[in-house]
Amino acid sequence: MNKQHRLAYQAIKEVSQENRGAITKLLAYVGVSRQAYNKSFHRQATVWETQEQLLDERITYWFNQHHQAIGAGKILSNLKHDDQITFEVTLKRVKRIMRKLDIRCQIRVKRHHRIKEQEQYIQDNVLNQNFDVTAPNQVWLSDSTELTYGVHGQYKMRLSGVLDLYGRVLIAANLSNTETAAAEVQVFQRAFEYAGDVHPLVHTDRGSAYTSRSFNELLARHGVIRSMSRPGTPYDNAPIERWWNEFKTHWMDRHPMPSTYKEFKELVDEGIHYFNYLDRSPARNDLTPVEYRNEVA
Repeated sequence: MNKQHRLAYQAIKEVSQENRGAITKLLAYVGVSRQAYNKSFHRQATVWETQEQLLDERITYWFNQHHQAIGAGKILSNLKHDDQITFEVTLKRVKRIMRKLDIRCQIRVKRHHRIKEQEQYIQDNVLNQNFDVTAPNQVWLSDSTELTYGVHGQYKMRLSGVLDLYGRVLIAANLSNTETAAAEVQVFQRAFEYAGDVHPLVHTDRGSAYTSRSFNELLARHGVIRSMSRPGTPYDNAPIERWWNEFKTHWMDRHPMPSTYKEFKELVDEGIHYFNYLDRSPARNDLTPVEYRNEVA
C-alpha cells in the first residue's frame, strides 16, 4: 500500500467519525471497496516500510542536530554510527528520503569579488597547494578571521587558529582584539603544547603578524619548515579558509548573536568542539576529525 492510499484511508476514518453512512459514501467516491478499506487497518508494515519510517525520523534528527547545515553525504556518515540503524543504507536512499521530506542543506552562497592577478613565482611557497598528507603534524595551516558579538554586533574579535591538515583538526585557537604577533605566538604555543615535540611544515599568509620577528623566532625554536602564500592568492591556504567559512555559516550564523563576551566565547568554544569532535564526513571514512587523527596517532 502506497503513501497516498494510507493517507486517504486515514482521512476517511477521521472525516467519517460519528457520521453514519459517511464511510460508504467516501469509499464510493474514491473507488475503494469496504473490504480493502478494513483490511488496510489490520495490515502489518513490511520491513521496508518500517525502515523507511525509521529513516524519516533519524535523517530529520541528524539534519536538525547539525543545525540544518549538512547534506546527504554527512547525514549518511552519521547514520552509519547511529545505534538505531541496524541495516545498510545507501547514499541514493538518503537523497531520496531527503527529497521526500523536503530537507536540503541551507548554505549561504559565498560571493566572489576576486580579480585574478598574474601569478608570481615565490620561492618560499613551499606547500604549493599540496594538501595531501598521510599523517598528523606533517602540515599545519594558520590564519585568523573576524567575528562579531554584542546586541547590535558592534564588537569585533579576531579568532586565530592552527589547523592540522590531517583530518582538518583545529588543534589550537585564540581570541584577540586584533591580529597581532603576540596573538599568533600564543596560538602556536598552544598548538605545540597540544602536539608535543613535532616539526611540521607551517603555512601562513603574508600578514604582518606572521612576518614578525617574535613569531618566526618561536617557529625557529621548534625547527619547523616555513611556507607562505603568494600575494593575493588565498587558495594557497584554502583548507583553513574553508574551515573558517563553514565555522561561520554552519555554526555562528545559525545561533543568535551573543550579547556578551562570555556568551560569545562559549559559542566559539562549542563550535570548535563541534567541528573537531562531532562533524562526521565521508571524506574521513565517516569519522570525525579527531577520530580520524587518532587512528594513526
